[in-house]
Amino acid sequence: MAELVYRPVIGAARTMFKALDLKIDTQGSEHIPKTGGAVLVSNHISYLDFIFTGLGALPQKRLVRFMAKESVFRHKVSGPLMRGMKHIPVDRKQGEEAYAHALRSLRSGEIVGVFPEATISQSFTLKSFKSGAARLAQEAGVPLIPMALWGTQRIWTKGRPRNFKRSHIPVTIRVGEPVEAPADQYAGAITRRLRERVQELLEAAQRAYPVRPKDASDTWWVPAHLGGTAPTPAEARELG
Repeated sequence: MAELVYRPVIGAARTMFKALDLKIDTQGSEHIPKTGGAVLVSNHISYLDFIFTGLGALPQKRLVRFMAKESVFRHKVSGPLMRGMKHIPVDRKQGEEAYAHALRSLRSGEIVGVFPEATISQSFTLKSFKSGAARLAQEAGVPLIPMALWGTQRIWTKGRPRNFKRSHIPVTIRVGEPVEAPADQYAGAITRRLRERVQELLEAAQRAYPVRPKDASDTWWVPAHLGGTAPTPAEARELG
C-alpha cells in the first residue's frame, strides 16, 4: 500500500534535521526485523522522540506506527498527518480500543512504537514502564525491540523552549537485540527485563555522546546523577 503521507513527512524531517545540522549517530538498526510485526520500545525525553525512533527503523526500510495520545490526532495540523501515517490514537479512558488497534497492526506485520513510560521523563532518567508493550508482544506473538535515545531533549522537551536553530546538536540512537515475550511468562517479568535492556542502551548512548555541557548554565539536560542540574526523579514526579 502506498504511503502517501508518511514518506513525504520523513523527507521533510530529514530536510529539517539537515538544516539544523543535527549529528545523528545510529547503531543497532540491524536488530529491527526486515519483515513481520514487532513492538519497538524507547525511552521518552523529548516531544520529537517518535521521529528519531522512527529514523532508527528506516535502515531496514520499516515504518513504525506509533501509539500516541488522542489529543494529538485532534490538532488541526498534526491530526491529519498522524492519521495519514496510520499512527494509533490512545484515549486513556478507553485504552481497550487502542490496544485492539495495535494488536491488529502487529498481527498484520506492522511495527508498533510504544513509549512505556507514557510521558516525557523530565529527569531524563528512565521512569517505571507500563506493561502494555509486553502484553501486546505476547498476544501478537512478536518480539520487543528495545531502543534508547539521547540528545533529543536538547532540541525540544517539556518545560524548555524549542531549539530549532542551526545548533549542531548530536543525537545518539541505540537499538538493541530483540527481547522475546513468551506467552507463558508473566508480563511484569518481561517488562522488567525490557526496562533493564533499555537502561543498558541508554547508558551506552550517554557514554557515546560526543559533547558535554559548555558551562554551568548548560547542565540542565544532564541527569542529576551524572552531575547535571536536571530534576531528580523525585523532583520530576512533583513537577507532574
